[in-house]
Amino acid sequence: MEIVRLAVFFAGAGLVAATVFSAVQTFVLPRSANVLLTRIVFRSLFRVFSLRLRKARTYEERDRIMALYAPIGLLTLPPAWLGLVLIGYTGMYWAAGVESLYEALRTSGSSLLTLGFVPPLSPASTILEFSEAALGMILVALLIAYLPTIYSAFSRRETLVSMLEVRAGAPPSAIEMIKRYHRLHGLNGLHDVWVAWETWFSEIEESHTSLAALVFFRSPQPDHSWVTAAGAILDAASLTRSAVDVPRDVQADLCIRAGYLALRRIADYFRISHNPDAKPGDPISISRQEFDAACDELAEQGVPLIVDRDQAWRDFAGWRVNYDTVLLALAGITMAPYAPWSSDRSILPTAAARLARRP
Repeated sequence: MEIVRLAVFFAGAGLVAATVFSAVQTFVLPRSANVLLTRIVFRSLFRVFSLRLRKARTYEERDRIMALYAPIGLLTLPPAWLGLVLIGYTGMYWAAGVESLYEALRTSGSSLLTLGFVPPLSPASTILEFSEAALGMILVALLIAYLPTIYSAFSRRETLVSMLEVRAGAPPSAIEMIKRYHRLHGLNGLHDVWVAWETWFSEIEESHTSLAALVFFRSPQPDHSWVTAAGAILDAASLTRSAVDVPRDVQADLCIRAGYLALRRIADYFRISHNPDAKPGDPISISRQEFDAACDELAEQGVPLIVDRDQAWRDFAGWRVNYDTVLLALAGITMAPYAPWSSDRSILPTAAARLARRP
């Protein structure tokens, strides 16, 4: 019997340690960490939300439903952590000499929630009660302390997303953005855009992998999305570099590279498969006909274009192949609103379902 109690004690201690480690990885560790418990909570919650989504008939309904997904997911984490700590300490109290599992559970709950209605029975249980009460407060404090950090990162992300509507329309369009800059600011004004969005991509790469719930936080406006905004900027930079006849701006190259690296690393966190060594000539979701139509639309507005359309297409495809797959997959799992060349592609209806099924 003593061997059984000893085994239960170490099993309970292991469960508590794993739970605390999960909380630290989720909110304290300043780098990407794919935490099993956090994944289980969010994917289980997504299955619940999917039941309601089946009854939604319009995008606006789906958007209202999914707007609650990430906040509720975050608020579900502390009860999950506390429940596992409760179970772990229940085993430890029983192993330390509490007569029945029910009494061990009452002792664990009294200590974890600092209710104090069960007095300690021995020095060993006193130590356990003090440690459990401290852990309970720490786990709840972790979420409370990091909520301002999460919302600060969200606010910084949404500032440029909201400003993009003025520059690229709603939904954001790379073609519309180039046309507006040509008409209002001159294409040289795009240099400042590439600088600002390179910084933006670097920030979301850090924040959306270390605090992955941010990926699912939806914009205040239903027709805005950080994913479609990213796609519009990357396509605008790719079109400018490949088809628009302007002096080369190396900042556009840097913006594209910062963008596809950020999207790839966010996709890696969610285990979205993609080719990290994509080559020019690999297939992309944009057809040559769509590219030609975009160039014709730009030409009608007087935007200067490269004469060699075939070479322009090859160059555009060479840029787009770096982010094509991950952009479409992220638009799918976030259920992004309609936008050309990103959330309108065929991967959208199935990506979220695949994410929910993946263990």
